[in-house]
Amino acid sequence: MLKKYLLILFCCIFSLELYAQVPEPSGRRLRNIAEVQFPDKSIVIGATTGSWAFGTNTGLIMDREFGYVTPENDFKQAVIHPDPTTWKWDRSDAWLQHIIDNNQILRMHCPVSPQCSDWAKGDSRTPEELETNMREFFKAVCQRYNGKPGFEYMDVVNETVVQGVWHTNKPGTNWECPWYKIGQDNDKNNTPLYIKYAFEIAQQYAPDIKFIYNQHDSDPASWELIKETIDYLRNKGLRVDGIGWQAHVDNGFANAENMNHLRNLIDWAHNNDLEFHITEASVWLKDGNSQTALEEQADTYKAILEVLLEKHFTGKVAWNIWHIDDGHGWHTEWYPSLFDNNYMAKPAYYAIQDALENAVPSSVSESIYQKSLNVENSKLEQNYPNPFNPQTTISYQLPVFSKVTLKIYDTKGQEVQTLVNENKSAGNHSVVWNGKDHSGQQLSSGVYFYSLELDNDFSETKQMLLLK
Repeated sequence: MLKKYLLILFCCIFSLELYAQVPEPSGRRLRNIAEVQFPDKSIVIGATTGSWAFGTNTGLIMDREFGYVTPENDFKQAVIHPDPTTWKWDRSDAWLQHIIDNNQILRMHCPVSPQCSDWAKGDSRTPEELETNMREFFKAVCQRYNGKPGFEYMDVVNETVVQGVWHTNKPGTNWECPWYKIGQDNDKNNTPLYIKYAFEIAQQYAPDIKFIYNQHDSDPASWELIKETIDYLRNKGLRVDGIGWQAHVDNGFANAENMNHLRNLIDWAHNNDLEFHITEASVWLKDGNSQTALEEQADTYKAILEVLLEKHFTGKVAWNIWHIDDGHGWHTEWYPSLFDNNYMAKPAYYAIQDALENAVPSSVSESIYQKSLNVENSKLEQNYPNPFNPQTTISYQLPVFSKVTLKIYDTKGQEVQTLVNENKSAGNHSVVWNGKDHSGQQLSSGVYFYSLELDNDFSETKQMLLLK
């Protein structure tokens, strides 16, 4: 009996020590913000790790912060069915009760594509062997988990296209798609047959789960081929419920061109009755994790998420971070996570938190939302100091990611300087004007006007006084 009580005491102390090692960030938890802001589930916020993390600090953060989870490897063929005679369900089954206990939904990352066993990648495998192996694996997964509580999504296929062309088999056991050997259809794109077979199997044996077509790169040519493939599948009577983009990007990715491409892709998805998921968000710091780099990483994460937040009125969107802490996961040497090695929240965490807190909630209609963009939430501040010499700061507030133009005019209405002409993320911004014109010449004393224009038709003008 004494041993029993000592064991219980040890477990309690160990559990308290675990929690003590996980500092809780200030503000509300991400899952709580999302649940309050989006009770209609028009946006879900998630994270990825494996069953190995249950009971560890990594797992504690996942359960504390996220109501949407993606097992990184536990549902892949290499784990469950590494060869034609071996089945291992322990890692995938571990999620069944875990998500119930933590009130989470789950996306099975068990695609029919490169995430397969080394056996399947063997160069000697015939098309017939590969088709049998693929069908057995995917049918078994679908039958085992269809209808299970919280099992809401499945990546049916993944990484099927590389830079606008089909991902094919290669010599050896590299990053390849051996299923390509099964054959191609006779449509205009010669679509690999395994893609059609995978959706047929999913539709037959997992009717209660939503099907995601998941893609890794952001090449426009790849997405054009995927769009045509989704049309091909639907013309054959097969269901596709959403598209996913893995979004592994370098720091600073969120420029105007890339963000507009993302907007257009989400618009296409929603116009075609598809959900849009960012399935594997990563922002790599390949030049080290200086404070400047961490702040830019935060801006990059936030700008991408804000595009999704803009679109939740037109269809469902989801955001999933592929990394929880910098001590565990893929490419930890590039510091991609929301939490550092000591489980402390990084600037990226607070950027995501801020984007969610300031998002327009589902309870606001789209028409009211558009009005709020124009009237209530956009703001141009009075410059400070005013009067000024030799420089002054102009601040402004944006409710969402916007194209911003901020120009200086003289009393004749002639433009003398452009301070801002670019896309900006939601939030508070400021810019310094040094009293010089376009050519770098110092302007004379007098009254000047500064005018803010946004792409949502908001505009405001204020005056200031330059004294020499």
